[in-house]
Amino acid sequence: MPRAGIGPERITRAASAICDQDGAAAVTVARLAADLGVAAPSLYKHVAGRDEVMARVAAEATRMLADTLLDAVAGRSGFDALERLAWAYRRFSSEHPGLYRLSQTAVPAGEGARQAEAGRAVDVVAAALVGYGLPDESMIDAIRLTRSALHGFADLECQGGFGLPHSRDDSFRVLVAALDTALRGLAAGS
Repeated sequence: MPRAGIGPERITRAASAICDQDGAAAVTVARLAADLGVAAPSLYKHVAGRDEVMARVAAEATRMLADTLLDAVAGRSGFDALERLAWAYRRFSSEHPGLYRLSQTAVPAGEGARQAEAGRAVDVVAAALVGYGLPDESMIDAIRLTRSALHGFADLECQGGFGLPHSRDDSFRVLVAALDTALRGLAAGS
């Protein structure tokens, strides 16, 4: 019989904490068992193995990102929505570096929960851009432009890639302003 208090949700929370602290590669059955105070074989009563745990963690990470973005842009439009989206995205990547990186990996076939959350995150970005009046045929380009710019900055920052003695916040403001200009140009057809 499964041990009281140990279940897929608790295992997922423990794996998420490990992932955020030490990265996805640090999430092992042995590490999870040690952190949860159980023998490694006990975990197999609740999950099929590491792959299932990581699929759960990735879905949760993607849900957290989508929720963060949605909370930031709710009721906003135009530059206000873009700016709030951008800062929320950056804050999430900074506060949850391991989960952020995991949320950005390609979704394997069969991970329906994660695919749904990834779709929701993209829908939030699209909703944030509606205020720009983009033609339908430009929306995918606008979403890709926005996600690429935000991910590029966030990933470089998480990896310690900004070593020059200049404010990263100032650079990020420039990036958001440049995105605003690009989106306005895309909406105008230029």
